[in-house]
Amino acid sequence: MTNRLFKALMTSAVLGLTATTAISAAECIAPANPGGGWDFTCRQIGKIMYDIKAVDTPVQVTNMPGAGGGLAYNHVVSERADDGDLIVAASSATTTRLAQNAYAGMTADQVRFVGAIGADPGVIVVAADSPFQSLGDLVEAIKADPGSVAFAGGSAVGGFDHLKPLMILKEGGFTDITKVKYIGVDGGADAITQTVGGFTQAMTGDMSEVVSFLSNGDIRVIAVLTEERVPGFDDIPTAKEQGYDVVAVNWRGLYVPKGISDAKFDEWAGKLQQVADSPEWAQAMKDNGLAPFTKVGGDFQGYVDGLVADINAMSKELGVIQ
Repeated sequence: MTNRLFKALMTSAVLGLTATTAISAAECIAPANPGGGWDFTCRQIGKIMYDIKAVDTPVQVTNMPGAGGGLAYNHVVSERADDGDLIVAASSATTTRLAQNAYAGMTADQVRFVGAIGADPGVIVVAADSPFQSLGDLVEAIKADPGSVAFAGGSAVGGFDHLKPLMILKEGGFTDITKVKYIGVDGGADAITQTVGGFTQAMTGDMSEVVSFLSNGDIRVIAVLTEERVPGFDDIPTAKEQGYDVVAVNWRGLYVPKGISDAKFDEWAGKLQQVADSPEWAQAMKDNGLAPFTKVGGDFQGYVDGLVADINAMSKELGVIQ
């Protein structure tokens, strides 16, 4: 009897210890099914955090698809608002949807954006035989005759691909963005086909979508929308060095619940910075076609705030939102 009681108590203690360990372990929510960009962010960053000993136990990944990230966002805001062990995968799509009120009244200030450590660079592309030799040529042509240039992109009207050239045009002094022609098609490859075929004069998308077409000589990338030139594509100038201060990338990063302490926010920012500085992350970026893009902590939060405000304003001008 005593032996049975002892075994029962030991079993109870082990179960209790396991539960405590599970609760205290970090969790990363990927707001989509396995296999996509948000899933990659959680699994790769979580794995490296554990490999480099930034965390003591493996990061648990929870897939929570729904509403383009809105289900996970609502879950965090409504049910996990002070969970210091929770991180959530995010990207440019997250901020675009927040700016356009796609999350049913949820706003960007209901969480804290902790950082981004890699990105698929935005690009502006023309056909190989296009008369436009630079970004300036393209902008000046639109300013002279807005109907003369049409862009193709893989997002719908008002999506991030659509907004990239509009940001550039605003920097160039062109304000009537409703006159800019944009055709949303089913993905970057279709957008390039439209441009190479002469149906549109330019394509707006991401670097990963154009690499094979670039190597085939079908297109020219006249601008990459990053802070600095992309390693491996050093001959492609940035928009910034051509006089248009626009950085538009599909960043890969994380947000955390708003109610956590500043100390915990700084702790997550530090862990993310450790991943960014690691050779393991450098290899992961190379293997997955990402460019360096490191903004962590308050620096990143400021970037997100500005991005949301800009996208919101342009979306209203386009009539995408009221």
